[in-house]
Amino acid sequence: MNNHLEEKIKYDLNISFKERKKKETLVLRELLSALHNEQIKIGKDKELTEQNILDVLVREAKKRKDAIILYKKGNRPEKAKNEKQELEIIKKYLPEELNETELLTIIKKTISKTGAQSIGEVGKVMGVVMSQVKGRADGGKIKILVEKELKKIENQPLS
Repeated sequence: MNNHLEEKIKYDLNISFKERKKKETLVLRELLSALHNEQIKIGKDKELTEQNILDVLVREAKKRKDAIILYKKGNRPEKAKNEKQELEIIKKYLPEELNETELLTIIKKTISKTGAQSIGEVGKVMGVVMSQVKGRADGGKIKILVEKELKKIENQPLS
């Protein structure tokens, strides 16, 4: 396996184990386990691509984000804190997140390219945007921004 990202996780696992960083070691083992499961899913004869690995990391990060929300709602701050720590470890392997300005630029270009005119075309725009920002922005945040932009277009009077 010659995937840079996977090799980095393995290397970091080795170091965290030697330095007795229990939390980091646990999270990195979980990531490698998730990558192993992904390898089984795609087939042993195929190699994991950087995109496959990124998809797994995004999925694992989303699990932590969802858990944080649930633990906060359930008044379990210690559990939420634990999930947040795990999320921070995973984030080290994800590309830097796009800020709202960068996202809006991509969304506006995509709306223009697809010719979307109404809120009913959110899915059409979302599909294109998500493929462009893979792992660099939260889907929920993107959906809100896409809907906002499409509502602006929908409410513009025809000239």
